[in-house]
Amino acid sequence: MTQNAPLPPCSFRITSDVRQRVLSAAQLKVRGISAAQAAGQCGTGGPWQQPLPGVYVLHPGPLSDRERLRAALLHAGRPPASGRRAVPARTGGTDPAYGEAMVTGLAALSLYGFAAAPPAISLDRIDVLVPRVRRLRSAGYVRLVRTPELPEPALLDGLPVAPVARALADAVAGLADAFAVRRLLTEAVRAGHCEPAVVVGELNRVKALGRPQVANAVDSLLAEGRALAEDRLYDLVRGHGLPEPLWNVDLRLPGGPHLGGVDAYWPGEAVALELDTRAPRYSRLGDDRRQKEHEAEWSAHAARREHLERLGITVVHLSPKKLRVSLEEQAAVVRTALLAAAAREPAAYVMILPR
Repeated sequence: MTQNAPLPPCSFRITSDVRQRVLSAAQLKVRGISAAQAAGQCGTGGPWQQPLPGVYVLHPGPLSDRERLRAALLHAGRPPASGRRAVPARTGGTDPAYGEAMVTGLAALSLYGFAAAPPAISLDRIDVLVPRVRRLRSAGYVRLVRTPELPEPALLDGLPVAPVARALADAVAGLADAFAVRRLLTEAVRAGHCEPAVVVGELNRVKALGRPQVANAVDSLLAEGRALAEDRLYDLVRGHGLPEPLWNVDLRLPGGPHLGGVDAYWPGEAVALELDTRAPRYSRLGDDRRQKEHEAEWSAHAARREHLERLGITVVHLSPKKLRVSLEEQAAVVRTALLAAAAREPAAYVMILPR
């Protein structure tokens, strides 16, 4: 058989396993098929096709979404030209041929089930996250997204996929449609995929916060997350038999300074509860002034909490994530703080005002 001669039809059979239908040049070589022989199968009217450099699909028809994704990962995960991998291949259920590559952006959100993300099959471009040291170029429908530090991927149907917040940030960074950006960010929070603060941190990491369509949507994102966290807090108190607090009040020393607002306060026990819905430290505009303002805000918040503790007021901090994933445990935390009040010294008298 010459290098360009057709392969015997029985050499490969089309199976239901996409891993046997989409193979890299290296995988074919292991099976005794040279690059020249594989290329000979991809000519006009041939039984195979080559959608991306170094990747072959062993049938001539349209690619399914799973085949497109596998081909993208094989292209992005192939070893350097030297034949030596710059980084070890990932294990744990994924094909070693993917290397450290993982699906990100809109394709990843589609795999996570986002209604606001188009199906992967309809995307003109599939983003794949790779280490920054990779010298491989984007090709065909695959765009390589380089990062100095790879996150731990999720495994969805055998495919390595970037965590939701990272995939969301990569998707938003490539969108100019403000409405589409807002829909994706809102769904991420409402559907419980991730917390707003985590999303903002990833948006800052990919330097997308300076874009107007993203900056405007972030304000709505944080407000949405705040409202959902407050609803869960009401469920925590009323669904777990806790005494009813005073909701959303300001505390002030008589004739003295304002101590700040709290989300719930039990005056008899001197227990205050705060929802930590602040975004992580970032500068949306990327300037030193905004960064310093944000850091000053965090410092002031920590100082206010210490002041309340010195006055004998127990401050319970709850995050939106804790309320979402472990409501019963957080109810136990609040109940413990209320019961411990009897063993403490009486707190200083404070005025309670509606916020």
